[in-house]
This record gives sequence, C-alpha cells and structure tokens, in this order.
Amino acid sequence: MYDSAGLQVLSREECLELLGTAAIGRLVYTHMALPVVHPVVFVLDGECVVLRVPDGSATLVARDTIVAFQIDDVASDLSRGWSVMAVGHVTEVEEQARLARLRQLPLASRGVGGGDHFLVVDLEVLSGRRIP
Repeated sequence: MYDSAGLQVLSREECLELLGTAAIGRLVYTHMALPVVHPVVFVLDGECVVLRVPDGSATLVARDTIVAFQIDDVASDLSRGWSVMAVGHVTEVEEQARLARLRQLPLASRGVGGGDHFLVVDLEVLSGRRIP
C-alpha cells in the first residue's frame, strides 16, 4: 500500500524490524508547554523502546507522559530511505526484577556514578514509510 505522496506504508512488523536495526532515535515530548526533541540511545525490547538515561538527564521530565519516538535512514538525495514514528506512554522502571533484566540489554550507561534510570516507551501507535 502507498500513501498520497507515493511512499510505501510499512506494516507494524516492518516498523518493529527497522526499530531493531537502529541505536539512536529522537524522543519527542513537551516541557513547560514547549516541544522538545532529544536524541537518545535506545534498544528495542519486544514492542517497547528502552532508554537508559543518567541522573539529571533532560529526558526524565518525560516520565509518565505520552511521547513520540522517531528514527529514520534517508539518503541525502532522497533516492532511498525510510522513517518510523511511534507514540506511546513512557514510564520509569522501578521494579527490581525488571531493572535487573533491563540492565542486561545492550544499552551502555551514559552517566557517571551509576545513577541510571530506565525509561520504557510502550509503542501504542506505530507507523512508517519507505521511499520506493
């Protein structure tokens, strides 16, 4: 299927597959009623995006809100490429057993002193497009 711009519409499964190939995405949230786009390192865990952020990270204000998350890979001449966008609730994981499992994911700490927080974005709405 193609959209009105002639781009191929990706299935949820194709979007999840592409999310599994990337390591850096954009977390989109609001802070003080203004939009914020923050680049983040992430890993796909099932149908959730997991972020490991240090104490003091600006992204911590996104806890318990609805956010957007986006990744893409587009050639500079627009000859090929794709984009995936998700919307979902973000929560901070505090349950110790789940934290222990998330710490085993291939997601390096970016903080100093081990004060990391794990944020999980449940991918409730997922859409993507590919340049045919």
